[in-house]
Amino acid sequence: MCGIVGYIGPRPAYPILIQGLKQLEYRGYDSAGIALLDGSMQVFKKKGKVSELENFIGQQTLTATAGMGHTRWATHGEPNDVNAHPHVSNNGHLSMIHNGIFENYAVLKEALTRNGYAFTSETDTEVFLNLIEAYQIRENLDLADATTMALSQVVGAYAIVVADDRNPDVLVAARKSSPLVVGMGDGEYFIGSDATPIVRYTNKVIYLKDNEIAILDRHKGVTIKDSKNVIQKPRIEEISLRIEELEKGGYEHFMLKEIHQQPQTVSDCMRGRLKEHEGLVRVGGMEEYAGHFENAQRIIIAGCGTSWHAGLIGEYLFEDLARIPVEVEYASELRYRNPVIREGDIVMAISQSGETADTLAALEHVKSKGAMIYGVVNAVGSSIARLTDAGSYIHSGPEIGVASTKAFTGQVTLLSMAALWLGHRRGTLPISRYRTLISALARIPEQIAETLKVEDQIKYIASEMTEYNNSLYLGRGYNFPVALEGALKLKEISYIHAEGYPAAEMKHGPIALIDEHMPVVVVATNQSAYDKILSNIQEVKARKGTVIAIVSNGAKEIRKFADHVIEIPETEEPFSPLLSVIPTQLLSYHIACLRGCNVDQPRNLAKSVTVE
Repeated sequence: MCGIVGYIGPRPAYPILIQGLKQLEYRGYDSAGIALLDGSMQVFKKKGKVSELENFIGQQTLTATAGMGHTRWATHGEPNDVNAHPHVSNNGHLSMIHNGIFENYAVLKEALTRNGYAFTSETDTEVFLNLIEAYQIRENLDLADATTMALSQVVGAYAIVVADDRNPDVLVAARKSSPLVVGMGDGEYFIGSDATPIVRYTNKVIYLKDNEIAILDRHKGVTIKDSKNVIQKPRIEEISLRIEELEKGGYEHFMLKEIHQQPQTVSDCMRGRLKEHEGLVRVGGMEEYAGHFENAQRIIIAGCGTSWHAGLIGEYLFEDLARIPVEVEYASELRYRNPVIREGDIVMAISQSGETADTLAALEHVKSKGAMIYGVVNAVGSSIARLTDAGSYIHSGPEIGVASTKAFTGQVTLLSMAALWLGHRRGTLPISRYRTLISALARIPEQIAETLKVEDQIKYIASEMTEYNNSLYLGRGYNFPVALEGALKLKEISYIHAEGYPAAEMKHGPIALIDEHMPVVVVATNQSAYDKILSNIQEVKARKGTVIAIVSNGAKEIRKFADHVIEIPETEEPFSPLLSVIPTQLLSYHIACLRGCNVDQPRNLAKSVTVE
């Protein structure tokens, strides 16, 4: 969850670290800090956002050419100055930043306390740092070897950077189950939780693997070792990330930019895969394992949050178009409930970041059972991408807003193409229906662009909804997951309590809550069960509820009963979520703005959940 950045080279480190922390702030914004190495160690840290740290440092002249920075999402210890990273060891020579959790820190802390160590913070990070110091002193080890020894004693997930002011020409980094990237410049080296703080300076990176340790030496370059101290030969990759993708581009918030990017990002996801003129779909990662997919008895889709909602739509798509049984699991539950996994099963893991701890843990579990694992991720080079047997990138580009928007539509687009491909391969889709659906899917990007034109109307509706503290989202069939996703977005960024329900389930409990203070958003683009949805709306109106209906163009009957009607283009029902979700994104965004909420960095949340 936390953000890590490091630098060693000829330039002043402070501007690079501060800029890097701003790029990584979406990973956590409880506190921020930096450590600079320049003959001695200078540590600055402050509760709050990176801007608070900048103000705290002020106009000081900082000339150090090596250092590290951290932006925190709190796990152990409340957000305050003391618990902020970097931490400093008892002897004052070592400093460290950390993303993850050391699960056995309490035992280690007790042992260190008996040996005279004192602790100023409540964090597990300070405990581990002093463990490194203890090994360094007791075994007379250099920083890298002491770190390796200490890591052999811990249980948990980590991405760390450690420095010793007695050797300011070296930074030591290591990872397990938390991402870490090393940037290779010309006589300079970078570290980041991801590539966003690195891309300004170099496009050459090394994605560290689990249990690897990187030694960044100003004079000797970068050395990668495994946990047994064996030197590795890392693969240097080129990244295509552009700086402009990391900027707001004139939009007030990243979230709004990312909502408006969706015509392009959905099109990018289709590029090279959806061939309308040829009347076919090709999904590269699936093509290589065609036999596995064609003969699979079951698909299990695992994800968390928004990715789980995308997985639910995937369930509808695969069962409808490919006629194969699908189960959708919360990744956190899949790991712990001892599921029945067979060798012929396919497990699809969906994750924007590709680093979600629960999803990674679930995959490790199912892999041991012999299932094939297929990844649907956005972040290139991520842990899930490397762990899976095969997979597909959604090509949505960096998503900075914590509340996911374009990644969701990218995931649904990829799943739509996958279901079309599999339905065609299995012979469950007549060729005429297959080509009709291909043509419909190809039109989705321009239809999303058309849907975005309802924004002014949605701003008005948002102005009427800001006074309410609760809301209900209803949908049927393909639009039930959209109702769940719409409710989640409202909760995430506006802090309004919202529930998503299958429309027919309203009478089994939620209807008791409906009165004049309960707005109800009804996602009603379904061509099937239209009359049933109309009936649901009438039931809400009979109890004085306010109805906001999202409908396909020309839905006249619903207009008679709904208080607000948002019209979107009509498409084939399997692809309706790609359009119907857009108004729910815009509605949440504008309500949050009107309520004065921090849209891009909502409280208590972080973009990538890398701890369990």
